[in-house]
Amino acid sequence: MYRGGVRLFSTLTARTASTEAAARILAGQTNRHLSTFLVRAPILGSRNRSTLALGGEKEQQREENVQTTGAAAAGGSGNKDEKRIVSYWGVEAPKVNKDDGSEWKWNCFRPWEAYEADLSIDLKKHHAPTTFSDKMALWTVKSLRWPTDLFFQRRYGCRAMMLETVAAVPGMVGGMLLHCKSLRRFEHSGGWIKALLEEAENERMHLMTFMEVAKPKWYERALVFAVQGVFFNAYFLGYLISPKFAHRMVGYLEEEAIHSYTEFLKELDKGNIENVPAPAIATDYWRLPPNSTLKDVVLVVRADEAHHRDVNHFASDIHYQGRQLRESPAPLGYH
Repeated sequence: MYRGGVRLFSTLTARTASTEAAARILAGQTNRHLSTFLVRAPILGSRNRSTLALGGEKEQQREENVQTTGAAAAGGSGNKDEKRIVSYWGVEAPKVNKDDGSEWKWNCFRPWEAYEADLSIDLKKHHAPTTFSDKMALWTVKSLRWPTDLFFQRRYGCRAMMLETVAAVPGMVGGMLLHCKSLRRFEHSGGWIKALLEEAENERMHLMTFMEVAKPKWYERALVFAVQGVFFNAYFLGYLISPKFAHRMVGYLEEEAIHSYTEFLKELDKGNIENVPAPAIATDYWRLPPNSTLKDVVLVVRADEAHHRDVNHFASDIHYQGRQLRESPAPLGYH
């Protein structure tokens, strides 16, 4: 739309519009409407200080901060504060310190999520299969162990890494399906959504720990893609068809994990695997002493697997009794 020779509404950027206005001033073509426009628009790229500018001074400050942050992220030599990401929405993670006052450096978990593993748990518990469904679950797990033994043999660091990429899937799938079921039926889950998601997160933290110990090769990463793609979809369908079978299978899978970590410990004791210092993420997550080693890490991970074994066998037993998981309180925080 044009009025008095001045274009008031345009798809031009503010910089282009102000340049055009400045040219008219130099040509002596200014008028009342143009003067009004100049009050509201930047002149030659300088930002308008009027309160009519979107966001006012705070908006300008945010833009300047984002530009500074972007420059630092692009390889600038800015200080520590310049590397912080500034959001227009004002979302910023609070600064967290350890009990001793030092800065907490992990974003994937917080100090209140760390815990001390219960090493007194019985590692020899086993659910003897009695029904056809139980026997199928046990056979499925045993059949999966054979190719794993063949591929990794005694490379227990890489074996643990692969195991955790699989073990972290069932809790996420089960929690997701229970979440959707709770929404469909307008009912509570008895805490089982959170319990299963806790299990998935705990298994993922196992993986993050062993990533510091065993660096995966390219073909091992490719194997993770393949195994995870197959296992996720298979377990998803299995849980839809029979949750009691799915939980029983995970219970047996955790029993195999306990066996694998026990063999890992034997190799460490024999000196076939170097007992290196524990990764920093492990000492903070499990609240281990500062002088902890890889053996201490394997001990707490094995204890976690024993707890997951109990939870999944318990969940399967609930279904075998003809009840729903929500009818029995979930063992939240049971690591």
